[in-house]
Amino acid sequence: MTGMEAVEIVVAHHQRATVRVGDTFLKIDSDQARIDAECAAMLAAPIPTPEIMWRKPSVLALAGLPGTALGRLGEPSSASPAVWAAAGSALRTLHDAPLPPRLGRTPEQLATELDAECAWLIENGVLPAGIIACNRRIAEVALRPWTPAFTHGDLQVEHVFVNGDTIVGVIDWSEAAQGDPMYDLATLTLGHPERLGDVVSGYGVRVDLDVIRAWWSVRSLRGVRWLIDHGFDPTAPGREVDVLRARASRDQP
Repeated sequence: MTGMEAVEIVVAHHQRATVRVGDTFLKIDSDQARIDAECAAMLAAPIPTPEIMWRKPSVLALAGLPGTALGRLGEPSSASPAVWAAAGSALRTLHDAPLPPRLGRTPEQLATELDAECAWLIENGVLPAGIIACNRRIAEVALRPWTPAFTHGDLQVEHVFVNGDTIVGVIDWSEAAQGDPMYDLATLTLGHPERLGDVVSGYGVRVDLDVIRAWWSVRSLRGVRWLIDHGFDPTAPGREVDVLRARASRDQP
């Protein structure tokens, strides 16, 4: 390896993998259309994104971003309230941008997916039926008509990079599409409910907090099986199973 950069596997699962070589990140995806959509979204997004260095069939090369991730799911975030508010402000800028061509899921499609996921969770004994039923009921609040916006689609805290109180970039645009802007707010604060007020303050317009909380249940119910199938642990502290348990606990009379 003398004179060569070390290769680091950042994340890998059945659909795609990301490896780091020096300051360059290579995203390898089984779906070329997804790479095309991700590139289009990054070029259109009015907020900072990684520089696209080059692209070839099934591979996208991106420059690394400075700074650190806003947080980690399942871990307390040391970021200041100001930087969480800055993330909310960046989201508002994104949601006000012209719509991307890619369509997201409709409420009807999500309802069908949720019913299938809930049945799978019960059949496989992942969680008690009462917790699943409670979250499915909470999730219904999110499944209403919405005005589509330019959404990131997977705005986990690890996808937002900060330097001090400044947002320096947002990564992983593979799920960007027209969608409900409240879903982005929910994904950003999943596992960090104490930061919701800061994010909404930075977002700058009145939002329905019950809808955001309902999206926490939607994302968690839909995410458990995917995580298991791709080698991740949804039962780790602070992750999706904990979120579902917490939502059910708070919904008790």
